[in-house]
Amino acid sequence: QVQLVESGGGLVQAGGSLRLSCIASGTIFSTKHMAWYRQAPGKQRELVATITSGGSTNYADSVKGRFTISRDNAKNTVYLQMNSLKPEDATVYYCNLHPTPYSGWGKGTLVTVSS
Repeated sequence: QVQLVESGGGLVQAGGSLRLSCIASGTIFSTKHMAWYRQAPGKQRELVATITSGGSTNYADSVKGRFTISRDNAKNTVYLQMNSLKPEDATVYYCNLHPTPYSGWGKGTLVTVSS
């Protein structure tokens, strides 16, 4: 059973930075493509950034140049470095497998951006 635990969210001023972390267990992490997603209340979940098992990355246009996804296979952890945060980035962030997310989503981590 895959378990995903996100952390690192918080309150930050517009233009500030946060680093999110996600620890994955119950799977052979190093072989999995991973992603960060976000979902605002009443909206569909949005794919933010992906990283393959080999380390190739891809980003949504809305975060390109501001966010960086990375992974540490020794720690079963995927990160999302978020810089130049905007109020529209404020929501709950989740990590999961990609392209087929595991059905059991973690609790996510809340990012709040004050203008």
